[in-house]
Amino acid sequence: MEILYLDDVMIAVHKPSGLLVHRSLIDKHETRFALQLVRDQLGRRVYPVHRLDKPTSGILVFALDPATARALTAQFTAGRVQKTYRAIVRGYTDQAGVIDYALREELDKIADALADPDKAPQQAITHYQRLATVELQHPVGQHGTARYSLIELQPKTGRKHQIRRHMKHIFHPVVGDTTHGDGRHNQFFRDRFGNQRLLLAATAMQLIHPHSGESLTITAPPGADFQCIVNALGWEAVA
Repeated sequence: MEILYLDDVMIAVHKPSGLLVHRSLIDKHETRFALQLVRDQLGRRVYPVHRLDKPTSGILVFALDPATARALTAQFTAGRVQKTYRAIVRGYTDQAGVIDYALREELDKIADALADPDKAPQQAITHYQRLATVELQHPVGQHGTARYSLIELQPKTGRKHQIRRHMKHIFHPVVGDTTHGDGRHNQFFRDRFGNQRLLLAATAMQLIHPHSGESLTITAPPGADFQCIVNALGWEAVA
């Protein structure tokens, strides 16, 4: 695992797409987990403090002791951690926008068997800005060409699959999303570019160091497989 930040009490790594954070009933047959890999790499116990979807790549933080884990978890739970993502989505988005759309909790029939299925939708807010667009001269579905946007997003709340569900809500689903996306565009990216992943990556995180009290910013490029698609779409110059 690529280490992005490490000190005596916490570590941040770059999680690749397709890797679970920890063992889960949802994927009972998985044998590799980020928690296990980081633990073995450091030779010590680590504590998860937030989640990152299996298909999403990017910054993943672990605490190295229980007290730090409690302090970091409290920051994430209270929404005091500023997270930034990049995504490739279908269509041309607005130049910038705010998605304020409450989300009903997504429940897994195994892992969330005891959860309340009638829980009211929870407030969910995502800010985004468009970085680049492209129109490809290839028909996908009923359209003669295919349009895509590279966007940066800042979720202000932390609902399950929030970015993926919000982008679907505004009709710009994330490419490669097999749950909330558009299968025709997913297939086009597999055939045209060999893409096998969700094109969503956590690229920056700003939090308060739990011991020093100073602001800490952690950054990471979106990953070689993501960057390969960015380059193929002609967006190499996008900062």
